[in-house]
Amino acid sequence: MRLTVRVRLTLLYTVLFAAGGAVVVAIIYALVAASLAEDKASGKGVEPVPAQFSEDCKAVLKGAPELEPGMRNKCQRAFDEGVVAGARTQRQETLDNLLRYSVTTLAVVTVLSAAAGWLVAGRVLRPVHRITAAARAASEHNLAARVSLGGPRDELRQLADTFDAMLDRLEAAFTGQRRFIANASHELRTPLTVMRATIDVVLAKPAPSRDELLRMADDVRAAVGHAEALIEALLTLARTDAGLAVREPVDLATCVEDVLDGKDTGDRRLHLSLQATPTSGDPILLERLAANLVDNATRYNVDGGDVWITTAADDSGALLTVANTGPVIDPADAEGLFRPFHRHTRTGTDGFGLGLAIVASIATVHGGRASAVPNPGGGLRVTVRLPAGTVNAC
Repeated sequence: MRLTVRVRLTLLYTVLFAAGGAVVVAIIYALVAASLAEDKASGKGVEPVPAQFSEDCKAVLKGAPELEPGMRNKCQRAFDEGVVAGARTQRQETLDNLLRYSVTTLAVVTVLSAAAGWLVAGRVLRPVHRITAAARAASEHNLAARVSLGGPRDELRQLADTFDAMLDRLEAAFTGQRRFIANASHELRTPLTVMRATIDVVLAKPAPSRDELLRMADDVRAAVGHAEALIEALLTLARTDAGLAVREPVDLATCVEDVLDGKDTGDRRLHLSLQATPTSGDPILLERLAANLVDNATRYNVDGGDVWITTAADDSGALLTVANTGPVIDPADAEGLFRPFHRHTRTGTDGFGLGLAIVASIATVHGGRASAVPNPGGGLRVTVRLPAGTVNAC
């Protein structure tokens, strides 16, 4: 039979109390026995005194002549031996009573301590029962249950607070996951709807012309490209969430140069300050991080606007900063740009709203952080801070 924790705690309390009580009884018994030590001079014991001898001693004590020489001394010695025998008997009776009363009291108090231990164990385990109830009530669709334990900040309070914090993180994660899935489904449904509507319009005609079929093909191809780009972005997010599979020395300046070599920035004016900036991580993901920052700075800009790209290393790590001109952004909305599928109303509705979300995810998986600050005159300054490393090509 498996004993519950409450039963085991009660038994533990009872055994400890009984053991402590037994030690106390033994010490008291030894001390009392030592204080009532026997007269060591009378170790052989005392033989019974004959009745006639007692009568003779009484007559001597009353003043009668001694019956034999030395009778008074014999009587005195017999009296002394009687006193010793009485003291020995009284000592043994006292020790017997002490032991009997002590054991009885210890047994009664042990039973009472077992009952008190049962109550105390139940009170101690009450927070654990609340945590268990909250854990049973928690599920993917209901993470609102909390322990909310009060009282002193002891180990059980810390356990309950840690459990509540874990539920908060799980609730936030599941909420974000549901929001992400809903947004991704919506974004993927859009190109599919465009393709289906385009095809239905053309097929509804009895004899569509070649030009109409070509326009349909162009529209379908554009929608497919839109869906492909979205799927690629979602796969990048999933890849970063899974953690780093590769960690190599990387130079952020080289990553930026490689991105700019294959990108058409149009009429945007680039201002570069690229210093060797060593870090370590996945070269493909870090190049994607730089590409998203450059793409975000050139896309959400004004005609003929400016883009500033800076890489530098300091005592705190490796820094990549990309700033641009553009619409004025409220500082309160800046950090929200890193949420998936978040598009700022003043920067247009093109894109998926995943560019900066991917940047933040890549920075986090590399042990860094991405932050954004609006420029006073318009535009945004995004700074990615990563741990320092050794220089290597991206």
